[in-house]
Amino acid sequence: MNVVVCVKQVPDPNSAGQLDPATHRLKREGVEVVLDPGDEYGIEAGLQLAEATGGQVTVVSMGPEKALDAIRKALAMGAAKGVLISDEALAGADALTTARVLAAAVKREGFDLVVTATESTDASMGVVPQLLAGLLDVPALTFAKHVEADGSTLKVNRQTEAGYDVIEADLPALLSVTAGVFEPRYPSLKGIMAAKSKPVDRIGVGDLGLDGVGSGEEVVSVQPAEERKAGEIIEDDGTAAQRIVEFLAAQKVI
Repeated sequence: MNVVVCVKQVPDPNSAGQLDPATHRLKREGVEVVLDPGDEYGIEAGLQLAEATGGQVTVVSMGPEKALDAIRKALAMGAAKGVLISDEALAGADALTTARVLAAAVKREGFDLVVTATESTDASMGVVPQLLAGLLDVPALTFAKHVEADGSTLKVNRQTEAGYDVIEADLPALLSVTAGVFEPRYPSLKGIMAAKSKPVDRIGVGDLGLDGVGSGEEVVSVQPAEERKAGEIIEDDGTAAQRIVEFLAAQKVI
């Protein structure tokens, strides 16, 4: 099974995020950046599925040159190859543009299965996996908390608010995983050393045959969120229940 795992380098989620005053976007220069923690579960899922079916994992990432560090970590975990799509035209790319570029890169590599996290920790939009599946014209098995594969079909337990749904689809397909689907392995010293010699392709938009692809959006301003107003304290003098009912009715809650 040829597995492609999409990963992203993000500002460290354990640090306070900062906005660039010029672009109004999340600041990425001069801050600690890491492989998105959610992507570690995707890498582990891809590795286990590839190992069980005699395949290999290719890791694809879109970002600046610095994103190579995220790819190297995936290679140290066991992936066989990396692909970095780095192009100034993609700075600040929106979700659809990101999905278009990733889809083109995935098609270029060839795949039986594409694996992603459910969402990135910097944007938290959660739409790229579904967009990617649509552009690749393959079924999307999303929010997987358990995965089984036999080389031709994929079966997952899809996490829901009420429990989980059991979903099955033929390959090729796209899989997005939740945290805990598999426990990510730690890169071994041997793996870290081996990662230095594994192939990494560096490509741009032109190499993917895409025309007119750019960031797609502009953030014109950012305003602080409105502070929560102080609540009203009602002391029970015998009329508290009635006052609460009147307040809820005024808010159209009841």
